[in-house]
Amino acid sequence: MLYNYLEKRNITGNDSCQFQEKEGVIMTIEKKNLLIMWIANFLVSASATMILPFLSLYIDTMGNFSDDYVQRWSGLVFGVTFLTAFLVSPIWGRFGDRFGYKPILLITGYGIALSIFLMGFIQSVHGLFILRMFMGIVTGFIPTSLALISSQTPKSIAGRTLGTLQMGTVTGGLFGPLIGGFMADSFGFSYTFLITAASIAVAATVVMIGISEKKKTADNKNKDAYTRKEVLRHIAHNRLLLTVMILSFMVQMANFSIQPLLALYVGTLTAAANIAFLSGLAFSATGFGNLIATRSWGRLGDAIGYEKVLTLLLILSALFIIPQALVTELWQLIILRFLFGIAIGGIIPSVTAFIRHAAPVSMQGEVLGYNQSFRFLGNVAGPAFGGIIAGSIGISSVFYVTGGLFLSAFILLWWSRKQVMSADGPSG
Repeated sequence: MLYNYLEKRNITGNDSCQFQEKEGVIMTIEKKNLLIMWIANFLVSASATMILPFLSLYIDTMGNFSDDYVQRWSGLVFGVTFLTAFLVSPIWGRFGDRFGYKPILLITGYGIALSIFLMGFIQSVHGLFILRMFMGIVTGFIPTSLALISSQTPKSIAGRTLGTLQMGTVTGGLFGPLIGGFMADSFGFSYTFLITAASIAVAATVVMIGISEKKKTADNKNKDAYTRKEVLRHIAHNRLLLTVMILSFMVQMANFSIQPLLALYVGTLTAAANIAFLSGLAFSATGFGNLIATRSWGRLGDAIGYEKVLTLLLILSALFIIPQALVTELWQLIILRFLFGIAIGGIIPSVTAFIRHAAPVSMQGEVLGYNQSFRFLGNVAGPAFGGIIAGSIGISSVFYVTGGLFLSAFILLWWSRKQVMSADGPSG
């Protein structure tokens, strides 16, 4: 194949060696970019989640507040970042499509580091709220990294490559809370914020020095930019693409509906004194399942189609989360959380790889931004939804309702695929 290509291009002798050498450089750049972004995503994900376990405790140190006040503002401070990010993510994606993804990675990376750095010095709850809001504005590092690697990855291996990248994010999110809790106990809250900010700044610096962004391809040259209206029209007219983005919201909502309640649920299963540690173990079991299976699901999607893999994963997610309402021992919950992590771990790379196929390169960043907005909206709606259900009919009922959400998502995807196949049938 290489010989035929060279012959068609009239490339021989030394020119052939230069061509092969150039091809080797390109492959090296792509692999280097993937390695650097894996490390950077690990650092950003770990650092961002380091501060989550003790936000409510940090608020409590700022004054003599009632429990209701601390709980209310903890929810507001936690949620405002996702709400702001929901509004801003498509804008970062659009800028990335137009000006390149590397500048956006630097802006968001250093922006997150600055906001967390200032949190270490803030003395008021309202000030912390404003900084978390600013953090939401610049929370675009990880989705932009997905857009960067996706744009430089052949469609045939998009699932496997994006699954590999997702492993960095999952690994960071897995160890971040554990590291953050340890540092808060050892060094105090303020120093933990400073160390966290330094880690994210290091990640941004690694990107600045090491990432080589490829120039626009021929696909991009044919059409340099899409208007926002054209991007939204493309999403609206592509039934499966719109369905997959709605699934992102439903999956995040289902996943986050139980997370804030997990410690309370663990407390009903054991009388042990170290509830915090055991809750962390149950929480981490999902992350370990993610870590083991994410790349394999991506590879399977490359082989049989991402929408087929998503259909399977939604069924498995429902099958593994519903029995969690029926457990009587902690070890049963941990096993089911691990199996649930295996199932849900393939959803994000499958969705991203599907978008890689369904959206032109010149609008992929913005489309991924809209998809990220759906995910952030699920992050906000999930805890509130789970809290309402748990308060009304008990914590265990949240697992049933969450399972229903996964089954509803499966039905929606199945129906959309059927409609698309019916529409394509006569013309095929």
